[in-house]
Amino acid sequence: MLRILSAAVLVLLTAQVVRTGDPYKRGYTDTDFPRIQKLADNVYSYEQLRSAGTEKFTTVSLFVVTSAGVVVADGQGSVAETARMIAEIGKITPQPITDVVVGSDHGDHTAGNAAFPAGVKYWIHPTSHAILKIPGAEVVFNWTAINRGGTEIQIRFLGRAHTGGDLSVYLPKEKILFMSEAYLNRIFPAMRSAYPSEWVKAIEAAQKMDVSIFVPGHGFVESPAILKEELETFRRALVQVIAEARRLKAAGLDADAAAAQAKFGELEGWTLRSSQGAIAIRRVYLELDGKLGGG
Repeated sequence: MLRILSAAVLVLLTAQVVRTGDPYKRGYTDTDFPRIQKLADNVYSYEQLRSAGTEKFTTVSLFVVTSAGVVVADGQGSVAETARMIAEIGKITPQPITDVVVGSDHGDHTAGNAAFPAGVKYWIHPTSHAILKIPGAEVVFNWTAINRGGTEIQIRFLGRAHTGGDLSVYLPKEKILFMSEAYLNRIFPAMRSAYPSEWVKAIEAAQKMDVSIFVPGHGFVESPAILKEELETFRRALVQVIAEARRLKAAGLDADAAAAQAKFGELEGWTLRSSQGAIAIRRVYLELDGKLGGG
């Protein structure tokens, strides 16, 4: 059964949590998902499990209920999963979904977009738009603000991070920032299309904002205090991966040898380390060699 957790209950539940992206180490079962958490009045996070090889972790969406419709930030990874999210939103409000913000253009956040109602307005960065080519989408270069039923919702580009077109959704009244895949909570830095050093700067830009709740695109939605701590932990993880690649390159190793020999300390136990470690090292090598293009 789907449970909607309030912010107060969330604080209690996360007071002694195991800091991991692994649902089973956290004591969850598959039947605990999807999970909706109420972050503020009319603002909710939505967590659904997805598989990556033998591992499972959460993909997170955000939705904001207004008197003029529902704004969704990021879909899920299949039509069935997104349709289920839409159905769960329908249990909370009769308002239709009017807007969808594409925080990440990757399939685990967009492959189910066909489930959204016809006529919804998509908001997307031009880099992501060149990939997805959504007809009639509204392109956001740096930032824009929309108003739905008196609720101000800002769509911001804080810099290239996990992709070239990462968008965040900021609610200034509630001080909530949904960062999509620019923030992975205890998930190893996945870099197949990332801009490693710019990713660090994008997080630092977010940390300078007036935010009470930072919401990740993967990993668990925790209490506000833990989410803030874990954003800094993830920033340091990015710095650590970049530093390891720099060390190995300075030692004269080529990208393949470096990928095989890289050691990441405490990150070795993070979700997706086995599948993403080598990819991350190779991506940093491309950046160091100036092959990722200008920002």
